[in-house]
Formats: sequence, structure tokens, C-alpha cells
Amino acid sequence: MRVLVVEDEAVLAEQLREALAAAGYAVDHADNGVDGQYLGEVENYDAVVLDLGLPRMDGLTVLRQWRAAGRDMPVLILTARDSWHEKVGGIDAGGDDYLTKPFHMQELLARIRALIRRASGRASAILESGPLRLDTARGELTVSGQPVTLTSHEFRLLAYLMHHPGRIVSRGELTEHLYAQDHERDSNTIEVFVARLRKKLPSELIETVRGLGYRLVDAV
Repeated sequence: MRVLVVEDEAVLAEQLREALAAAGYAVDHADNGVDGQYLGEVENYDAVVLDLGLPRMDGLTVLRQWRAAGRDMPVLILTARDSWHEKVGGIDAGGDDYLTKPFHMQELLARIRALIRRASGRASAILESGPLRLDTARGELTVSGQPVTLTSHEFRLLAYLMHHPGRIVSRGELTEHLYAQDHERDSNTIEVFVARLRKKLPSELIETVRGLGYRLVDAV
């Protein structure tokens, strides 16, 4: 799963990057509205953390341009402005949720998880498919009740498939949602991570659809 952080306050931006990465996300960062708007329009993100008080282009303008361009990724607005009309403006511009600075990082992570769940039609932080039970809050997987350890890339790949059960997901789509922008991307490595997952899970749960990609099968 991949998140964009658009925040110009350097210390907070680094804290957000570290917390999101530790929670298993691939993270991109922009420190101004122009770069943030560009990334949000040309890259695919599962969620965005967007500050309103940005240099070069303010957050509301960024958000309006994304929505006008048809970009529908969930957006969590950050603002130091505590007035109700700023919050209303952010929601009306297309924001999905907001947090007023200062905030607790665990609350932000919980809100990001909730936004991603809602975007994929999920209500719980626990994703279940057949014998798989993935706790996205704790980063823990059990298979038929037994704990299974995953690497960060394996976790992101499985989480993405479990957020989209039964749907064929191409290698290109997985690559876009597993890696940050500055990471060297090679869709062939997806095969490696799928092979590793199949060694840790019942192998039939991840189906290869020849020429199209992979599909998580909800087997019992």
C-alpha cells in the first residue's frame, strides 16, 4: 500500500514518513503544493496526507485540481487552522477526513487505515479471506490461526490483494502500489514476492491469471 505525504514542515514530514513506513506503507513526499499536485495526478496512491498551508500552491487548490482531474484517492487533510470553516472548506473541496495539528501519530495511522478500508468497501481493520486473517493495525497475519511472519514487501502485496479480493490485479498495478517513487521499480520482482508468499500461505490462494496478473481466491 502506498501513501503520499504533502507537508512542508520538515520535522513533521519526516515523522510522518517514518511512522507510515514503520506501519508498512511505501511513502512518497512533496514539500510544496505544486509538486504534491503533480504527484497526486500522475502516480497511484492508496491514500494521501495533505497539509492545507503549503507554499507555491495551497492545499485546497491542490485538492480541487485532483478531484477535477478525476483523481479519487482518499485524502486526509492536515491543518493548523482550528476554525470550523477551514475544515468545512477542506471537506467540500473533496477531502475525506481531517486532523488538526498537533495530533497523535497513532490517530493519524488509524484514520489512514479507515480511509483505505472504506475506499475498498471494508469496515474492519481485520481483513479475512479463507484461512487468512490480516490485522492491518498490528501488521500481523495468521493462517488458520497460526501466526506467519511477513517482510514489509510481502505484507504490502498481500494487504493490497486482500483489499481487492477476487479481482485480477496486474503486476504493473502491484508495482505502483508497493514502491515509493524513488525506488527502482521492476514488475518482475512481483513474481518473486508472490513466490515467497506462496511458500508461507496455502499456495492455491494466490491465483496466476496468465497474461493478466494475480487474483486472491477466497478458498476455505
